[in-house]
Amino acid sequence: MRSRTATCSCGQLRIEVQGEPLGVGLCHCFACQRRTGSVFAALAGFAAPYKVFGTATEYVRVGDKGAKFRFRFCPVCGTNLFHTEEGREDSSVGVAVGAFADPSFPPPQDSVYDCRRHSWVQLPPETTIYERDPA
Repeated sequence: MRSRTATCSCGQLRIEVQGEPLGVGLCHCFACQRRTGSVFAALAGFAAPYKVFGTATEYVRVGDKGAKFRFRFCPVCGTNLFHTEEGREDSSVGVAVGAFADPSFPPPQDSVYDCRRHSWVQLPPETTIYERDPA
């Protein structure tokens, strides 16, 4: 089974995941734009188990439908590396695609909160688009 490691900018925090992503998606919601400092978040979901190395700072945000998401940041460099949904920590993890530093990483299949996508952001062909959160 393939192993991948995502790392923060300074290398203090990293996460190792196994296998192929369960899914890769983009989120254009305002919370993700503010959280990443970019115009969207690119995330890949992976099945557990996963291993975390280093120390993380945590921030919990409540989603539009009431789910609580625990985001982990490096306390040294501030990189937002991964997150879990409360109550599902033992089943999956969402990892920032850019933290893998792998240009061959699979493209997104889904794009959520398209209603907040910046007009100049172009999506890959075949991307399924949702105006809001489909979950």
